[in-house]
Amino acid sequence: MLCWVLAAGRPGPRGYGVPLPADAERWRAGLELGGRLLAVRLRGGRGAEPPRLPGGRRPYVRSAVTGWPDGIGYDAAAQTLLLGTGSVSPVPAEAWEYGAPGGARVLEAWFAARCAHRSREAAGLEAMGPAAWPQAWTSELLALVTTLALLAGTAAERAAFEPGPPLPRAELAAAGVLPPPRWARRPASVLDYLEEGPGGQFALL
Repeated sequence: MLCWVLAAGRPGPRGYGVPLPADAERWRAGLELGGRLLAVRLRGGRGAEPPRLPGGRRPYVRSAVTGWPDGIGYDAAAQTLLLGTGSVSPVPAEAWEYGAPGGARVLEAWFAARCAHRSREAAGLEAMGPAAWPQAWTSELLALVTTLALLAGTAAERAAFEPGPPLPRAELAAAGVLPPPRWARRPASVLDYLEEGPGGQFALL
């Protein structure tokens, strides 16, 4: 179901809508597309090999990030991401430009979030952060570049995907799917189910 949501889900006036297709072929096509989208988002999770850029390439650190980078930029001709004195390449232009329509680029927003504690306006817990750029953030950046490039490569295919005619409400009602039960509209609670162990979660109360 998650694969289908990734392939066919679309924002609408009533929220994020997920049509249920009446055509089994459309369902299988959506699962195939959604499965590829899920693999990209998981970044090689569950023991799978981390995804690579088209052609089997991977972004690498060409110049180490030293101290704290004063900004993030992009050299389109060299396909290089610049972080102060550090640099990462290859970074496809699609990864650099990836973002919400009319919104901030994801890579710029990612960098800004990690620099928030250095802002003059930061106070309290928001002002706490590392004094130097952590190496783990560079590793995270390399994975993010690959993810964004692959998502950009599937954006047109996902936008063009048509789920086909939806299942009629009458068929969903006959199958007992509609109307949804009242409990499905309530917030989940740990008290709805008894966990394993002596007394389960009730032993904590």
